[in-house]
Amino acid sequence: MAVNGVCLTAVRVGGGSFAAQAMPETVRHTNLARLVPGETVNLERALPGGGRLGGHLVTGHVDATGKVVEMRPQGQAIVMGVEVPPDVRPYLVPRGSVAVDGVSLTVTEIDGSVFRVSLIPHTRSVSNLGQRRVGDQVNLEVDVIARYVYHFLASLPSLSSPQGQASRGVTEEWLREQGWQVRGGKQHGI
Repeated sequence: MAVNGVCLTAVRVGGGSFAAQAMPETVRHTNLARLVPGETVNLERALPGGGRLGGHLVTGHVDATGKVVEMRPQGQAIVMGVEVPPDVRPYLVPRGSVAVDGVSLTVTEIDGSVFRVSLIPHTRSVSNLGQRRVGDQVNLEVDVIARYVYHFLASLPSLSSPQGQASRGVTEEWLREQGWQVRGGKQHGI
């Protein structure tokens, strides 16, 4: 069960409620420790393996917390600005996805360490984001594909050689050096 976007295992279910345990690592990287009795949280069941995917890919593995720094009206929507830690910023792109307290949203703008999302009336009415205020801490999960692409690209050779010459980038020769075989114009790993 995801609670504010944090994937937890229900260890006891009954009487209209459930109990879950969270390891210290989870508590350190989320806003769960700040919850108080009676506070509204976002709950979402896990997607069955054959289930219909109706939005962005969200795993429930929170990357960090951010701080709400802006809540301003824009037509019928509310623009929420969230300040993020430096290690989360590289994964955010305009019109990319981000989960805030488990709610999958589209990034509308990035300004330094702050990203903005637009909260439509429906989102505000069915999630706790409509109750968020400036200063609140929210759980953040970046797009899983962005995370993998970023780490893959970071593992590539430097963009410049020791002699200061531009790198050749990902070429057929570089792929061969990395253990790939090229046959008939297609790459096959070994």
